[in-house]
Amino acid sequence: MGGYFRILAAIPGFFLSSFFLMLLWNANIEKFFPGVADISYVKAMLATITLWLAVAPLAAVGKKWW
Repeated sequence: MGGYFRILAAIPGFFLSSFFLMLLWNANIEKFFPGVADISYVKAMLATITLWLAVAPLAAVGKKWW
């Protein structure tokens, strides 16, 4: 039952992570890479879920080792 509540707790974190990624990307992209376009919230959500899917297995393996 604890896993179910962890998934529910992760949902707001996903939306906040996407929002912060969008804000930080749009604020800083022109400074480092001139000519690169801003990203929308939907693209930020896609990037966030991609990063979460890439990092989740690493976190699971790290838990087993410690």
